[in-house]
Amino acid sequence: MATLGIIGSGKIGGTLARLAVNGGLDVVLSNSRGPRTLTDLVAELGPRARAATAAEAAAAGDWVVVSVPFRAYDSVPREPLAGKTVIDTGNYSPQRDGRVAALDDDATTSSELLQRHLGASAHVVKAFNNIHHTHLAVLTRPAGAEERTALPIAGDNAEAKRHATELLDALGYDTVDAGPLAQGRLFAPGTPAYGAPYTELPPDSFGPLAPGSAPAGFLSLKAGPASAAEIRALLAKP
Repeated sequence: MATLGIIGSGKIGGTLARLAVNGGLDVVLSNSRGPRTLTDLVAELGPRARAATAAEAAAAGDWVVVSVPFRAYDSVPREPLAGKTVIDTGNYSPQRDGRVAALDDDATTSSELLQRHLGASAHVVKAFNNIHHTHLAVLTRPAGAEERTALPIAGDNAEAKRHATELLDALGYDTVDAGPLAQGRLFAPGTPAYGAPYTELPPDSFGPLAPGSAPAGFLSLKAGPASAAEIRALLAKP
């Protein structure tokens, strides 16, 4: 049975854990506070889930989700992730993470910095960072279903992106390949592909959504599907 390892069980991590269990995957969860703090979530998820340390979750996962604040990216264990597909769900938020000049001037991206930290043996794929966790939880659909939602991914390793696409499919989503890891900036906060496509209103009903907490008006909207064609069009917008 395939296993999803999760480093950082915040709202996105918890949502992905629930989708994974529903999709027939085993889940190994971790956070910065230790396995004992995950007792309630593991009990909710049932026998397919267990809590562990970050290193244990990394070692156990066929895919490993990293869902930690950007400021903590260099605490992610390196050795157990060698050879793994690492799904980076994070976004840079200066208000939370502090200012990073290389990100502020767009010289690099947060996912590229994670890749640099992990080294060439791990394969980082950016995904799940452009959708709010409440929308992610309810837009999942079976393969081939009408109104199946697509999520963008970016990565430098073609096999890792294929592997990530398998995970998204198991969780109930189609995939749009945005290109190399640097192209994760195309669906970062402040872009047309960030957040708004997954509501019942057209994306151009909103201004660009900034990093950080979503505004109350946005969260009051019902989730709405976004097709692969719609996401491709939004990624192509300037």
